[in-house]
Amino acid sequence: MAVMEKLKMFIVQEPVVAASCLIAGVGLFLPAVVRPILDSFESSKQVPQPALSDVVAGMTGKKQ
Repeated sequence: MAVMEKLKMFIVQEPVVAASCLIAGVGLFLPAVVRPILDSFESSKQVPQPALSDVVAGMTGKKQ
């Protein structure tokens, strides 16, 4: 229980630092856990790239 008391004291004395640590933890958790879950659902399949000539024609408005 000594660790919990020290943690509570840290949060009371340094709320900004504690919130920053919490945000950093979420920032590390999301890519490490959510990305593999999404990959397992195969929801992030690569879309084939269009041909460069099609992109240039679309941007310039000129058909070849």
